Amino acid sequence: MSEEFVRPSSLDGKVKRWYVINTYSGRENKVKEDLEKRIQTMNMQDNIFQVVVAEEKEIEFTKTGKKVEKVKNLYPGYVFVQMILSPECWYAVRNTPGVTGLLGSSGKGAQPFPVPEEDIERILARMGMGEHHISINFAVGDRVRILRGPFKNIEGIVEVLHDEQQTATISAILFGRETPTDVGYGDLEKID
Repeated sequence: MSEEFVRPSSLDGKVKRWYVINTYSGRENKVKEDLEKRIQTMNMQDNIFQVVVAEEKEIEFTKTGKKVEKVKNLYPGYVFVQMILSPECWYAVRNTPGVTGLLGSSGKGAQPFPVPEEDIERILARMGMGEHHISINFAVGDRVRILRGPFKNIEGIVEVLHDEQQTATISAILFGRETPTDVGYGDLEKID
């Protein structure tokens, strides 16, 4: 018995959107790698554009004060894929080893639903991959506060702005020492 694909009227076959792939936790990067290989071998580069595991680098400090950089998966068990939804793409994605389903697709022909643009932009910006630049109201030398993450509510002075990565290097007092720290633009606010 074949699964029937129902194309919604809002899709004309030319709209690229982001979808969420369910995977086994801890297998996200393997699924990404396997799907990227499938895209190449099935010649689907014109229909499946990006495969992203939402990860960000975290800096931890040991008891001795040593700085350790780790990669943290923001959404364990999920991979994001940008594609033009079609029966072929849907088939290629859901039949990739390690994929347990697509968000919104419960089987019996139910198709996945796309991630809202504002949500995916926030995720990509957090990873430094956003398509739209975040506008900021601070400059080098301004005092800012960190809004999220392990250093939430810590204040510091902006030393360098990295517009391409949409991050700022701020000098903040961490563990009793002045420490330069890179923070995403979206995670900072200017203190007046």
